[in-house]
Amino acid sequence: MSAEGKVPAIGIDLGTTYSCVSVWQHNRVEIIANDQGNRTTPSCVAFNDNERLVGEAAKNQAAYKPTNTIYDVKRLIGRRMSDKAIQEDMWPFKVMAGSGDKPKIVVTYKGGKKEFSAEEISSMVLAKMKRVAETFLGSSVEKAVITVPAYFNGSQRQSTKDAAELAGLEVVSMINEPTAAAIAYALDERATSSRSGKKMNVLVFDLGGGTFDVSLLTIDKLGDIEVKATGGDTHLGGEDFDNRMVDHFVKEFKTKHKEDISKNLVALGRLRVHCESAKRVLSTATQTTIDIKCLSNGIDFSAKFTRAKFEEVNMDLFNTCMEIVKTCLEDAKMDKASVDEVVLVGGSSRIPKVQELLQRFFNGKKLCQRINPDEAVAYGAGYLAAKLSGVDNEAVQGVELIDITPLSLGVGCKGDVMSVLIPKNTPIPTKKEDTFYTARDDQTSANIEVYQGERLKSTENYLLGNFRLSGLPSTPRREVEVIVCFEIDANGILTVSARELTTGSNNAINITGTGSLSKPEVNKMIKDAEQYKFEDEAHVKAVKAHQDVVDYACKLRANIKLDEVRLGIIELGISPKELEAIEQSITKTIEWLDKSPDANAHELKTMELGLDDICTHTKPYLSK
Repeated sequence: MSAEGKVPAIGIDLGTTYSCVSVWQHNRVEIIANDQGNRTTPSCVAFNDNERLVGEAAKNQAAYKPTNTIYDVKRLIGRRMSDKAIQEDMWPFKVMAGSGDKPKIVVTYKGGKKEFSAEEISSMVLAKMKRVAETFLGSSVEKAVITVPAYFNGSQRQSTKDAAELAGLEVVSMINEPTAAAIAYALDERATSSRSGKKMNVLVFDLGGGTFDVSLLTIDKLGDIEVKATGGDTHLGGEDFDNRMVDHFVKEFKTKHKEDISKNLVALGRLRVHCESAKRVLSTATQTTIDIKCLSNGIDFSAKFTRAKFEEVNMDLFNTCMEIVKTCLEDAKMDKASVDEVVLVGGSSRIPKVQELLQRFFNGKKLCQRINPDEAVAYGAGYLAAKLSGVDNEAVQGVELIDITPLSLGVGCKGDVMSVLIPKNTPIPTKKEDTFYTARDDQTSANIEVYQGERLKSTENYLLGNFRLSGLPSTPRREVEVIVCFEIDANGILTVSARELTTGSNNAINITGTGSLSKPEVNKMIKDAEQYKFEDEAHVKAVKAHQDVVDYACKLRANIKLDEVRLGIIELGISPKELEAIEQSITKTIEWLDKSPDANAHELKTMELGLDDICTHTKPYLSK
């Protein structure tokens, strides 16, 4: 029980394919079995003429009512319908663009068409897990810690939080899945190992049904956990391996029976169920057989499938996992020999080829499989839920967490330059501010564009969102200061605000409903940053050189208007009319610079020398 005598918050691993719920009871974390006696529940929702089904009952309907059985919704939540990853996904149920480009799932329910958002479907799964916990505890549950992939962006995190609220749950915290698994490992290590007094570097390899995360953490002798680096792909997992098998058998069926079933949703639904089952068998056997009666037009389908073939059709995806592991180590500036333990999490980590590649990468190191890969994330969430509920237990209060943000965050500036406020791998929660200036004369508003990524060019990064700050005073450029603040809370949700001090004008945005990093964007973002490093640096150098000349010209023009400067210049014998001519020449130079953002170094130097010529006699006063 909590310090207040109430039921502690529960921990929920909201998975792409399966979900799991836990709670602190009897001085330990308990994984709660559902009404079927299973400790994990399919993250599946189905509809028919009479009722809505969630969990096992919904999954059982998938084979014969695929268009009305919703799964994989975690791949939709917080994304845009126009995202390339969503366009490439194949689901038997209908997904269309709703308002604001948000995905809408269309089903037939009680005789009519019904549209649901990804948040609504996820809320149904969360409500199911809530009921499972309430049945076990014999009391109502109001609060939860919910896990999310480490590479979920602000939109996906906020949408997950919205889904929990729809389910009647207050989210006391969101925790990254590999960090939650690290808690499970740390507690197990403390309880079972003689090495519990040693500081350890632990790599958590979390390959689930729909997402992949890898995190490198340090666990000290007290059990405190600090995340050093994280990587991943929010669109890579067991479902992708199933899809490759489905594609293979669709081609085989066409070759054998001269019939294309790629548009036959019922046939594809039945085939998918058998492929998932075969995939599981191949983790322990070297071959299996798929037998499906009357797959299409009365044709029976039977085919053998070997582990070697499964590895062949998925090898590029397995290699992607290894590349992400390599990048994570590079980000942490750690050699693989310094990794003390490699912990496997997620059902897809059971795949023999994945384990083989991982073990080979770490030079034959034995992989840690002590903790249950299906339950470790929920276990860690249950622990954190107890801690945040104030459970009075030494084991609960004895571990501290320091998590990080996986990619850099910043704003786009004039000249297509990314100004980073929060670098990647910064511990969270965190808050950073920076000062920016207006880029044009008489600029009364500013568009604040928020980007995520590692490129120096802002447009080469991912646009998370934008908002406008209005009511700025009408003055020459660079005289108005705008303070921009980035704040990431403990749940990884980003809030960006901007304010102008003299007028008090302010505005802010929570990064929600803006979409997500697509699969190629996530995997290539950091690699691209390295590949285009010199090109980006040259661009930034050119932009800075251009801005330096602009700043110089603006300073000269501003100084002409200062009374004490004008008096000093007139004492040199410069008339007011000549001063006006100098000012006009400087203004023309500024106008040319504004119209020539791509001016080369020679042109910029020529303009700077021209300014010096204009101000030959007055420069000591104008440049002060």
